[in-house]
Amino acid sequence: MNHFFLPSPIQSITVENKHFYLKRDDLIHPDFSGNKARKFHYFLQNNLPHVQKAVSYGSSQSNAMYSLSVLAKMKGWEFEYFVDHIADYLKENPHGNYKAALNNGMQCRLMEDGGWKMEDEENTLFIAEGGRQKEAAFGIRLLAEEIIEWQKEQHIDELNVFLPSGTGTTALYLQKSLSIINHHEVSQERGQSLIQVFTCPCVGDSTYLKKQFSMLEEDEKYHPRILTLDKKHHFGKLYRENYEIWLKLQQQTGVEFDLLYDPLGWRTLLAHSEVYTTKPTLYIHQGGLLGNESMLPRYERKYRK
Repeated sequence: MNHFFLPSPIQSITVENKHFYLKRDDLIHPDFSGNKARKFHYFLQNNLPHVQKAVSYGSSQSNAMYSLSVLAKMKGWEFEYFVDHIADYLKENPHGNYKAALNNGMQCRLMEDGGWKMEDEENTLFIAEGGRQKEAAFGIRLLAEEIIEWQKEQHIDELNVFLPSGTGTTALYLQKSLSIINHHEVSQERGQSLIQVFTCPCVGDSTYLKKQFSMLEEDEKYHPRILTLDKKHHFGKLYRENYEIWLKLQQQTGVEFDLLYDPLGWRTLLAHSEVYTTKPTLYIHQGGLLGNESMLPRYERKYRK
């Protein structure tokens, strides 16, 4: 990755008077950062001369949509993105990830207009929603290597890692990579312990997330541990508790977090003290801040006080 800030920095932070480490993957690159930079690293680094167009699908304000538009622009590809629905307000007032992706040359299509054009398959790269595919392991392994190197430099024997999940791809491949690398090192260097990855489901429930893990990796020994809250959470819905913790995080750390995943992530992590009181805990900031441009005004309108 040319002009990319790797390894991403790790800083100490205090949240609600509790100490954490923060992996700043949001700082990898101004236009191509967070877990999407990791997931799509394979496509950026490898020469794919047959590819002329990238095609994917998902929501009209998806972080992956924007990151793919950047990737396509960097590689000189066309980019088609399919959605089920585009709100009239968004069409008339483009903003956030949607506007930025359009500016990068994205062609946005409705699923009802015909879906994939399979006749173009030879020259087309199909990318699953949110980057949920085996190629994602390539860049996420680099993330695992960065964490292990930092762990050694800090002389930390045992470490917990936490990140919120959509498709769960990053959490799964991070746990698998850490386990494989550490297993190799344990056999050569006694005392090096495993790193445990924890996550929480943001899009569906635990059952949904386990299914996502199993689609990519059947062996459950490589699956992260799933943490949840008692109260059910609906993806994309505005919750007062999410807005409050987001504001607190900014006040207490000086770091801006994503409004869609990070509030639930931090609320879940803070509710499970057995994770961060027993071992040093590293939270991964996965970027996605462009989405705040559309989420923040909604929160401000609903919770003015």
